[in-house]
Amino acid sequence: MRNEVPQRCPPQRLLLLLWTFLNCSLEGSAQGPGEWTPWGSWSRCSSSCGRGLSVRSRRCIRFPGEELCHGDTHEYHLCQLPDCPPGTTPFRDLQCALYNGRPVMGAQKTYEWVPFFGAPNLCDLNCLARGHAFYHSFGRVLDGTPCSPGSEGLCVAGRCLHVGCDGLLGSGTREDRCGRCGGANDSCLFVQRVFRDAGAFAGYWNVTLIPEGARHIHVTHRSRNRLALMGGDGRPLLNANGALSPPGTYEAAGTRVVYTRAAGGPGEMLRAMGPTTQDLLLQILLQEPNPGIEFEFWLPRDRYSPFQAQAQTLGWPLRQPQVREVEPQAPAIPASPAAIPPLTWPPTPDPDPCPPCPDTRGRAHRLLHYCSSDFVFRALVLGRHRQAQETRYEVRVKLVYKNRSPLHAHEYVWAPGRCPCPPLAPHREYLLATQRLISPDGTQDRLLLPHAGLARPWSPAEDSRTHLAARHCPG
Repeated sequence: MRNEVPQRCPPQRLLLLLWTFLNCSLEGSAQGPGEWTPWGSWSRCSSSCGRGLSVRSRRCIRFPGEELCHGDTHEYHLCQLPDCPPGTTPFRDLQCALYNGRPVMGAQKTYEWVPFFGAPNLCDLNCLARGHAFYHSFGRVLDGTPCSPGSEGLCVAGRCLHVGCDGLLGSGTREDRCGRCGGANDSCLFVQRVFRDAGAFAGYWNVTLIPEGARHIHVTHRSRNRLALMGGDGRPLLNANGALSPPGTYEAAGTRVVYTRAAGGPGEMLRAMGPTTQDLLLQILLQEPNPGIEFEFWLPRDRYSPFQAQAQTLGWPLRQPQVREVEPQAPAIPASPAAIPPLTWPPTPDPDPCPPCPDTRGRAHRLLHYCSSDFVFRALVLGRHRQAQETRYEVRVKLVYKNRSPLHAHEYVWAPGRCPCPPLAPHREYLLATQRLISPDGTQDRLLLPHAGLARPWSPAEDSRTHLAARHCPG
């Protein structure tokens, strides 16, 4: 009996059968867009010096019935090369010069062409006939041509695209206030204060230390006093040694400081983008009563605690506990921080037990109090002191998530009632959201923990939830 050898199917037939199977199974049921192939490699830079662009591309693979892929087929990246040598002909000038001596619009007369920037579309090759009052458009400029002299944008496919901080043209990605590309302002802290010390004599007074790494510095006041700036090494930079500096732009600490005076009236302003590469000392030359100097800047988180310590040495007053109602047997609180008597724990036993506190759990509660508070920080509770109508906690600030004015390493947090909710236990760490409360006469400056506010035991998980809440606050 003869064994039959199975006949092999030709490869072409197998491919046809596979294609038919895919068409039958996918036709009418394919949904959504196709899929992109991986990006290709970046091309060489369009320029040999200065700024240019590189391009890479990808293809859309889709089955019959599928939609086109969402996104772009090409991506453009800024390439920054060494500056062009002096006298180098600009790229747009070279493109206009290609038409020198060539007839235009069928005329026999020829011209020399130079760039013209008065036309509506800056990415058209608009060239002016030298010595004449007309220009001609020769189509689009080549990709990588600057949109205009000194412009940050480059022309791509006839459109002017600006470079994002990620180096991609048209991405729209910008640096946040901390200098992070595409960040959410969560890697630095905002320092804002008004310096109101009047000074006992005319002369220079320390206002604040502006630490290394500070960004978006803004200082302003409205008086005939004069702002002064000193380097961290003691070098005078602005309005120092009694000499008046003219308004203008000054190089200081690795950044440009723009100094202006109010036209026709008192007042000055300092601005700098930063980041600073060394400490700066801001001073005021008092010549009349000080109505207030407003200053603000953004500071990396790891530089905030050293800044607090250094700022206190410049004469910043500590926020003192101002007692509104003191029980007769309670000792008076001295004005000097060093003379404050140690807090005792536990206090005298309560004759009346405290009622249960309302439930303050949940994401909505955290988000509400984080967004509406003036300060959010991690703190270690050092002690507690109960009084007739309120409770005072002494805390050590360990990490600041949000602040509208500087915090000190040691603070006092006040809570309403002798049975505050939620209660804080000594020697434990909490995440606290507090409000700043200043009395109308300016004698009391307190951190207030509202009733049923945000006070949760700190943990790494709570830290992650706090960063997440910061991204969802309006504004």
